[in-house]
Parts: sequence; C-alpha cells; structure tokens
Amino acid sequence: MKRERLTHAQRREQTRERLLEAARKMFVKKGLAATSVEDIAETAGYTRGAFYSNFDGKPELLLELVRRDHDSAQVDPRAVMDEGSTPAEVKARAIAYYGRYFRDRDCFLLWVEAKLLAYRDTAFQERFNAFRHEKVDQISTYIRTASERDGRPLPLQADALALGLVSLREGVQFSRMCDPQRASDKVMQIVLAGFLSCVLWRQPEEIPHADHRAGAPGRGRRRRTPTAGADKIRD
Repeated sequence: MKRERLTHAQRREQTRERLLEAARKMFVKKGLAATSVEDIAETAGYTRGAFYSNFDGKPELLLELVRRDHDSAQVDPRAVMDEGSTPAEVKARAIAYYGRYFRDRDCFLLWVEAKLLAYRDTAFQERFNAFRHEKVDQISTYIRTASERDGRPLPLQADALALGLVSLREGVQFSRMCDPQRASDKVMQIVLAGFLSCVLWRQPEEIPHADHRAGAPGRGRRRRTPTAGADKIRD
C-alpha cells in the first residue's frame, strides 16, 4: 500500500511534536538547565538547525508542555459537578480528580522546572503566571459553586481555599518524590480527602464564627478561672 505523502505543514507539525516529546523526556530526566538543545534534537532524530527552525529556545518548549498539561486539566472538573449528583458523589469525584495529580510525577516535574525558571526570568514569569492564575481561578470557581449548590458556607474565601488546595497538592507531591515510602498513595488520598471535607463538606454548625483576634476566646467555650496553684506559679 502506497504511503500518503505528508504536506509541508504536516511535516512541520510532526517535527514540532517529536521535538516536544523529546524535550519532555529530557527535562524530566536531566532537568531544564542540564538539557541542551543538541540533547533534544538528537533524541527527536533531528539536527540543531531543525530545532531552531521550530522553536526559539528551551523555555518555549517548556512553556508549551506546561500549557498542554494545563489545557488537558481544564475540561475534567466540569464532570465533577454533574447535575443531580449527591454531595457524597461530588466529593468522591473531586478526590479522584485531584488525587491523580499526586501520581503524575512527570508533569509535576515540568511545572517545577517552569516555576524555577519563572523565579529567575521575569519575561517567562509573566507568561507562566497566566497559567497559574487560571488554574487557581478554576478551582476557586469550583469551590464557590459547590458551596452555593449545597448551601454550605465556606470557612474562608474561595480564592484562599483554592490557593490552599494548589499549595497542598504541590507540597505533598514534593513529599512523595522525596519520601515515596512514607508519602504513599493512601496517605496522599487521606490528606486530600481531609482537606476537601473540611473546606467543602463541613456541617454549618462546625464552622467557627468566633472572634479571630489574637487572644479572643471562642464562642461556647468556658473560661477557666486561675487556681491557687496557678497563682503560686505566677508568683
């Protein structure tokens, strides 16, 4: 059977995809700084010239890889909030959805590389933060929607809780990378379930409304009067 010849645009797209896949493998294996343009081109089966015919440099590939991971995560959360679902079903789907990030080591490493580069490169930082802000905003919208749908007040603003969830997820992923035996899948799921239960599925009466000023006693708590022994200790 005669093979169909690719058009120039198709060949160019194929080259870009192979270079991106090669970059993903090398960034995960060696890191951004230790990976050279020659490493990426050779792994993809091309020359240095082919690399620069498609990309300006390594940061462009890293940003594209992060963007693709970000875009793939944009669709799934909509399924978490299916109409007619019970709070328990929504909670189970949320844990399953966000729990998959704990096991996605390669994509997480790409985000780590992007964060390190963003810290050192202000131009890259501006482009990268657009993804970060969109991710937090997406989770914030989900939290707010879940709260309104179930009629449960939130203990903090949705934006703060979204940032907390992202930070928790990234923190436990670091723990898993450094100590996989202690930070097992089971432990990670327990941590995630506990956080989501506290911020989204707490009973209204469990949410404190006490004065949060330093030293202010909470409502419903009895103030203990000092005993004689306590007076002697202060003296």
